[in-house]
Amino acid sequence: VENGILLPSLRPMLHLLDLHGVKRLDFHNSIMEELRDKLIFQITELGKREGRDRDRKLKELLTKSFPVIKIKALRPVVMCILKHMSHVEDKYLKILVRDRELYEACDTEVKRQIWKDSQALFGDEVSPLLTGYITSKEDTLFNVENLNNLFFSPSPKARRQGEMVQKLVHMIGKNVKLYDMVLQFLRTLFLRTRFIHYCSLRAELLMALHDKEVHDIIAVDPCHKFTWCLDACIREGKVDAKRSRELQGFLDSIRRGQEQVLGDLSMILCDPYAINFLANSVIRLLQHLMNNEAMPRENSVLVLMLRMLALGLHSWDMIESQLFREPKLDPQIVTKFLPALVSLMVDDDVRRFNAKLPLDERESAITIIEHSGPPPDAYQAYLQESSVACILAMYYTLHTATRKDKTALMRVLGTLATCHQDRAFQDTFLHSLVAALIPMADDFSTEDFCTVVFDEFFFTNINRENVMRHVMKLVWYIHPKLPPARLDTLQKVLQPGPHHGEAIQALFEKFQSRVQEFQDIQNQPAPMNEMDSPLMAVPTPAPIQ
Repeated sequence: VENGILLPSLRPMLHLLDLHGVKRLDFHNSIMEELRDKLIFQITELGKREGRDRDRKLKELLTKSFPVIKIKALRPVVMCILKHMSHVEDKYLKILVRDRELYEACDTEVKRQIWKDSQALFGDEVSPLLTGYITSKEDTLFNVENLNNLFFSPSPKARRQGEMVQKLVHMIGKNVKLYDMVLQFLRTLFLRTRFIHYCSLRAELLMALHDKEVHDIIAVDPCHKFTWCLDACIREGKVDAKRSRELQGFLDSIRRGQEQVLGDLSMILCDPYAINFLANSVIRLLQHLMNNEAMPRENSVLVLMLRMLALGLHSWDMIESQLFREPKLDPQIVTKFLPALVSLMVDDDVRRFNAKLPLDERESAITIIEHSGPPPDAYQAYLQESSVACILAMYYTLHTATRKDKTALMRVLGTLATCHQDRAFQDTFLHSLVAALIPMADDFSTEDFCTVVFDEFFFTNINRENVMRHVMKLVWYIHPKLPPARLDTLQKVLQPGPHHGEAIQALFEKFQSRVQEFQDIQNQPAPMNEMDSPLMAVPTPAPIQ
């Protein structure tokens, strides 16, 4: 009676429940759950209101209910109150942090208030998301069976809808301090690992917050308008005159004392999707200038894109040295390297045009010889000295592979082996190159093409695990076309050593099984056609009369 429900009209009904075998505990639990759900609903409704009265009532409720937070059945009520409070006093937060079970039960809205004063705790929560983001990127780059959903295929909008990015956005909410912490984590990790995917996340996170219109954060991020403009260019696949003026305006408006912004801008431009867009745009623009017989140095959009490429490619050096100065673009990139690159494009067009003319063997041979020699000296020299020249040469090479121009590809692929800082052996480029080489499978039946692709390019850095994985993916698809001796060499070269990781060991086993399976099919005797049977030569006996 003392601990029952104080409702006189209920007492006669309890005997009826007893007759039905319903325990008092079950009955009281069901009542408690019903009341708890109604109370949570009322608190949620109160939390939707605005004004001081709401905060006062929530504070009173918290004072009364917090002592029962350790009782699991009642904990959801306390957590609901905490969730709807714009500010939770430190005395409550300290209790939540000390008890792991209570901390885990908190909603993200409450955890944000804990995280803003505990960078280590926030780092522990964010770290698995950052690792998951990098893993998802590497899975795309190294997936042998993926030929359709390539690394650069998704649109900017689709990329920032990814699970890890959205979870980070939810964790940050509207809290500027947490956003700054995430940016600091990204800078530190980029500096420590050199993984350019952290630069992608820097840009995607900002644009995901832009999509959700979190003005508290995007209004204070000095990179917002620049990133927004660049994102629009990547989405549309071009930089028009208006957008180029806007982008140039952002870069030119950085005043003395604001140089640190260059560090963040350089990270956004170091994003492989930004590099891919800028480099492809430069190649397209050079093609346009060549067709119109215009000079590269006179095109302001081209010069701006080279400037942005230079800033992005120097991002790691800038953050590492803490010297936030925009790198000067070597004028000879525009006056010497680009003309050499355009001369290669002219040769490609001449050969393509020649192939369409009526067959004249002598003239055709002269044309091919004149327009298929080694690349100009300026082209090869700048590859080794300049990161901008190196990236443009890489994307020109990709351009030739995409067009299945075997002659052009054989001219330039080998030169990439001496690229500045081994940029041609980065995963994003090798992934795209392999995807472009696979449709050229028929060309691998000739030894001269194999020599250029494997001996002059891939084998120069085959001791690197990532290069081995990309070569395995290439051979995975083209092995039926390879000469037997070349395939045998590749199998020996690609065999991982004991120091290699489990992933590459497993991939090699699958790769060998695939090659062996194909060879077994090839070695099977062809089924005998009944028309080839020796019995066909025996005359059919005449029917008995």
